[in-house]
Amino acid sequence: MRRVVMFVLFGGLVLLGGVFAMVSVVSAQTCKTEDECKNQIQEYESKLSGLQEQKSTLASQVQFFDTQIYLTGLRVQETQQKMERLENEVEKLGGKIEGLDNSLDYVSRLLIKKIAEDYKRRDVPLLSLLIDPDRASQLINRMKYAKVAQENDRKLAFQVQQAKLNFEQQKEAREEKAKELEELDAVLVGQKESLDGQKAVKQRLLADTQNDEAKYQSLLAQARAEFAAIQGIVSGGGTETLMREVKKGDTIASVISTASCNSSAAHLHFIVQSGGDTVNPFGYLSGIDHNNCSGSSCGASDGDAFNPSGSWSWPIPGPINFNQGYGETWAVRNSWVGNIYSFHNGIDVVGSSHAVTAVEDGELYSGSYALGCTLSYVKLKHKDSDLSTLYLHVYPQ
Repeated sequence: MRRVVMFVLFGGLVLLGGVFAMVSVVSAQTCKTEDECKNQIQEYESKLSGLQEQKSTLASQVQFFDTQIYLTGLRVQETQQKMERLENEVEKLGGKIEGLDNSLDYVSRLLIKKIAEDYKRRDVPLLSLLIDPDRASQLINRMKYAKVAQENDRKLAFQVQQAKLNFEQQKEAREEKAKELEELDAVLVGQKESLDGQKAVKQRLLADTQNDEAKYQSLLAQARAEFAAIQGIVSGGGTETLMREVKKGDTIASVISTASCNSSAAHLHFIVQSGGDTVNPFGYLSGIDHNNCSGSSCGASDGDAFNPSGSWSWPIPGPINFNQGYGETWAVRNSWVGNIYSFHNGIDVVGSSHAVTAVEDGELYSGSYALGCTLSYVKLKHKDSDLSTLYLHVYPQ
């Protein structure tokens, strides 16, 4: 199944099936505090959940995208407000740390001075006390003073210790908030990219449907038919004829170069089966030069993971365009194809030429599945293995 992406402009009148209709849109983001943003986010998450099951018309699909875009905008604002609060807290902590540093320096110098003075007032020799009785009186007074001084010194030492501890705690707090600020900055970048992607998807929807309800319903019907055909092929319902034995790297088919049965453009839908169950082709394919077009746009960071880890050469020549991955894909989560299926059982790719080659040795079958139109494919049963590979939207060769 080839991913079809979509889009719409904010607000206003939209031409649906030749009739002007109002499209329900949400107003611009207006939350001013974190709590206000949080409350609105909860509200629109609930609305979005309710709209998820109501995307059967172009207008309802547009409303879903509008709500999704608005919700992401609220999340962007919430993150920005958190960052602003943290920046203020980091700045205040910086001022506190500077004050504590000065206080610690002052108290430390005062303590050192006191220690030096106490050293100068060291005990009078015993012999001098016997010779001069007046010195005995001075000694008693000095001892009283020393007791008071020692108590003050202990208090001063405690102040130094507390100032040092407070200084370290404030430094640690500032470092933690600075780290949190850095993490929020990365979150904000991702949220803005997501917002741009959602707007692009909405823009593409009306471009693909030309704001026409009939065209939108046609796309839905086409996707349903393709999904049903592929499910039928995977379950063994296709008409298949043994062609020949082939070797790894042999040419086995050619991608149909134009729109074909339930496909709006040339692409290869590649499926791997193990014991009859579909599995992720990336577990078998090796790396290749590629352009990831599986997200909101080619090269966008929100696309499906491209992580081949196997040893097979690709069935099409690189560099390739990667249009949709395996499993719960970006298209399933974000575009109208999620109305048709929740799991993509292969990968959609386009190569630098239309030639398709065998990924392993095996028996080659020519296949077709008729459902309104005839979807053609080839199937390779791998030699000495329970693996099979399916190559859809191709002419056998």
